[in-house]
Amino acid sequence: MAENILDNLIMKRESKSYVDSLHAILTHTGQFQGSKVVLAGYTGMAFKLSVHRRLLPMSVTAYGQWGEAHRPGVDNLGIFTIWDGGRTRHSTFSYYQQDAVNWARRSIDEGTGVIYWIPEFGVIHGYDDSDRIFYVQDGWSKEPQILLYDNFGLNFTGFWYCQVFGDQVRIPEQQMLLESLRLAIEDWDIPYRLLPDQNITSGRKAYDVWVEALRSGDFDETGAGYILESFCHSRTEIRMYLQGVRGIWNELDQACACYEQLGTLIDQMKGYMVQQENRRVLRPDTTEDLAQVLVKAKALEEQAIDYFRVISRKYPDRKRSTIPRWGAHSAR
Repeated sequence: MAENILDNLIMKRESKSYVDSLHAILTHTGQFQGSKVVLAGYTGMAFKLSVHRRLLPMSVTAYGQWGEAHRPGVDNLGIFTIWDGGRTRHSTFSYYQQDAVNWARRSIDEGTGVIYWIPEFGVIHGYDDSDRIFYVQDGWSKEPQILLYDNFGLNFTGFWYCQVFGDQVRIPEQQMLLESLRLAIEDWDIPYRLLPDQNITSGRKAYDVWVEALRSGDFDETGAGYILESFCHSRTEIRMYLQGVRGIWNELDQACACYEQLGTLIDQMKGYMVQQENRRVLRPDTTEDLAQVLVKAKALEEQAIDYFRVISRKYPDRKRSTIPRWGAHSAR
């Protein structure tokens, strides 16, 4: 019976859980040397904003069908990836589960960790066949969680997901930067990433729903704090990301100035939260103040995205303008 643990692979929660997991894996394999801020920028993950109409905590990770939502960002790094996931209620789940267990073990043997929905996202960094278990890091605890092979994918959300990574081709940094701006534009413009469900909104629309929920008073208190905390962090990541690439395009510098103004608003927003046990919650007396600040934040981000559009129009965009001979959709 085999056992294999990737000892030097360490995940720490600091950003979106997917970014934390991806950064841990790719820095361990040597496929990425930059900071989490740069990774969140290049993959477009920093720009993702999703909000449930009742501000449920799941909003933070409900930014789309995960495989399709993550693929463009990983593609932008030039890295080959395979993922699988779905609903555990499906009658075929047990077959996909066993297959995923096998290729997760194989990835560990090849020296590469696996992204796994715990929930939220974490990293499988080892296994032990004798006990039929995986070792999983959630980024919070120093001690790994134990996951039985037989329980792979099972959790209270009813969804499962895992992702492995392969070889890499080199993509010029300016090309990755340009694509990240285009990913930001897409996320801003698409209001619903989980159709037909319209309770979860994205991008520009997410701001509107967020403000409506705060003013109606019908929202989840835990979720309200978590969404705000995640928002403050991601918009700070965007500001730091753009500051690091100043001087390439004038419009990019102008967009950066918008996010720097947004940073002042974020300082205000942080004051609307208080620590309660192990979580940050929204102060009840600040809902209208927060709603008003979010309206200003939306206007600044709209302006920044418009600068991104100007940059994007300067260069050909073959990914979005080239239609294959079988039409706009892939062959089945």
